Amino acid sequence: MQTVTLNLFRFDRTLTRLWVLGQMGAARFALPHVKGLNFWKLCGSGTGEGFTPKPNWGTWAILAGWDSREQADAGLQRPPFSQWRNRADESMTLFLEPYAARGKWAGRQPFLPEGGPDGAIAAMTRATVKPAHALRFWGRVPDISAKVGTDPNVIFKIGIGEVPLLHQVTFSIWPDADAMAAFARRGAHAEAIQAVRDEGWFNEELYARFRITGCEGTWEGRDLMSATNMTKEAA
Repeated sequence: MQTVTLNLFRFDRTLTRLWVLGQMGAARFALPHVKGLNFWKLCGSGTGEGFTPKPNWGTWAILAGWDSREQADAGLQRPPFSQWRNRADESMTLFLEPYAARGKWAGRQPFLPEGGPDGAIAAMTRATVKPAHALRFWGRVPDISAKVGTDPNVIFKIGIGEVPLLHQVTFSIWPDADAMAAFARRGAHAEAIQAVRDEGWFNEELYARFRITGCEGTWEGRDLMSATNMTKEAA
């Protein structure tokens, strides 16, 4: 079964922030040689709650797909993952298994869904925004972000992306599939989805859902293992 990992890294110091900027180029040469890695993306993040067009120079991410959990465990001990983790002031790795996916990312479907939801789940939305609609899209995002932030069910959320303004990824964790679906069907989020469909804001989009099978490290001092009632043997 495919394992997907989301690695988040926080760099507080100026020198390490400059270092990781260089890694956004250098890591592209190392990642193709990591055994078992079938998909990867290097991403920055937005300021505030992450869902803003203004870059956050301290937070970076590597999203990766692996042939198996065993290969993920081994590959994460190699560069560039180990280098980023060793230099970061804080890091967290989420282990995921896709159970639903539709759409494409850079012309392909990177996730191989299997099975169904089980307990806490993660939701990921990836979109390439048409330049002509970028202002309208970002006009909607703050309201959606605020709604996510005040939803009592959301456990974790972050906005990341490959290219500022145009290539965006939203990632959130929910206690179960019902809680996530209830949010998606109401308010600002539902209105934005309808606008996407009616006005064609995106060149490409991908929606994926994952079971959460493990977590290592902390983020903003939080242990998501406890927040989601997971155990390291959940996989």
